[in-house]
Amino acid sequence: MSDRLERLSRTISYALRHRPEQFALELDSDGWVPLDALVSAISSDANWRDLKVDDILAIIAMEGKKRYEICGQSIRASYGHSTSTKIMHPPVVPPDQLYHGTSPVVLDQIRRDGLRPMRRQYVHMSPDIETAITVARRRTKAPVIITVLARKAHEDGIIFHHSNQQVWLAQSIGASYLLFP
Repeated sequence: MSDRLERLSRTISYALRHRPEQFALELDSDGWVPLDALVSAISSDANWRDLKVDDILAIIAMEGKKRYEICGQSIRASYGHSTSTKIMHPPVVPPDQLYHGTSPVVLDQIRRDGLRPMRRQYVHMSPDIETAITVARRRTKAPVIITVLARKAHEDGIIFHHSNQQVWLAQSIGASYLLFP
């Protein structure tokens, strides 16, 4: 991805996941905003005056992580929200196990309290160990991978959501559903 498209992707992420109000955007209850409103909001910045819908579509086509979804003429971030408006995803049955990569610094807290969303709306989990390692390396050079007994947690009433192929979500996961290294 070119530097320009990378910067644009980060700007879109910031607008849709964290600070829509700074862009005068109002997300609906499911996190959607009209695509033309997003383009208009971002292009009001001098750095993005020439922004077009095609630029945003190019980012979505190149993204391996599927950070954004388009439905009709609307767009939303698939996951990672820290906005006050709760983004809803349909509940789904998870696989037997999911994985959560984290830093060794917080391992004792997770052993005690389980996985909590912290500043996000949901706990994020990965479908495989490799993805969990990649995610955790954003915050630490020595990732720790926790196995989540997802199917058991689901059977006990924890609701799971699948925002895309790489990200599974839940409100929280108690320590009794976690296997530590």
